[in-house]
Amino acid sequence: MWFKHLHIYRLHDAPELSIDALASALDEHSAKPLGNADARRLGWTAPAGRLGSGQLVHEIQGHRLLSALRQERLLPASVVKEEVDELVADIEASEGRKVTRKEKTAFKEQVTEDLLPRAFVRSQKIDLWWDTRGQLIGINASSRTRAEDILDLLRETLGSLKVTPLSSQTLPIRAMTTWLGDAASRPADLQLGDQVELKAKGDDGVLRARQVDLDSDEIQQLLESGRQASKLAISLEGRLSFVLHDDLALKSLRFGDALIEEADHADDGDDALARLETDFILMAQALSEDIPRLIEWLGGETQREPAAQ
Repeated sequence: MWFKHLHIYRLHDAPELSIDALASALDEHSAKPLGNADARRLGWTAPAGRLGSGQLVHEIQGHRLLSALRQERLLPASVVKEEVDELVADIEASEGRKVTRKEKTAFKEQVTEDLLPRAFVRSQKIDLWWDTRGQLIGINASSRTRAEDILDLLRETLGSLKVTPLSSQTLPIRAMTTWLGDAASRPADLQLGDQVELKAKGDDGVLRARQVDLDSDEIQQLLESGRQASKLAISLEGRLSFVLHDDLALKSLRFGDALIEEADHADDGDDALARLETDFILMAQALSEDIPRLIEWLGGETQREPAAQ
């Protein structure tokens, strides 16, 4: 249940929506099996899988857990190209002419349509945390694009959704560079990890380092040469650690041992559904406390007006 990544968004003018009304709306946009002609599909699924008896949303102390199911047929472009090339070769040999570009495009579409029903289906579950009190949404996705897809689905489900990516007064790349270069500038509860990505302003590319001492002379020399930290591994009081990205995404999330032990010792009676909800609320509470602290370290939140949606 513990999220591995987090893309965070600020909710604006969020609608007052009861849990029953939300569940009904989610059900109307629930995941369905892919049809033969469908390349991909996105819909809501039960966060607990079969354990949750189809329950599409869990709400505990103002924190909501939703899950989307992304299904996609895997049809390698090389397979389509091979089929099209063979078809083109047969026509050119039998008719003694060159196949036009327009015909090749039509062949490609036809081959794709023919092969699609036989392609393997890859499924991916993407979890969403909705803090109704803090007016935040966090999505456990590996990329911003995937997170935006889930927001689009939620927007379609609710009819409207005004959100903006969470942003800070101080750019993360500037703050990370300062923390890395000046130990005295680091907040008392912040500790550096052992990963960093350094970008140059020119064309010198990107340097990535893992399992290194970030206070080493080598790192300091790279900063002095003008490089900036675009990714930085940090931890907050040992309770939460992650790699902070320059777009404020949190990657490679790890929750502290004390929090995991608290979840392990919870009295859930070996009930898998209760365990999921216990893990979720402990995680949600930690995030709802630590994200504002991170934003405070970054100079406070930037007030952004959402586009009409």
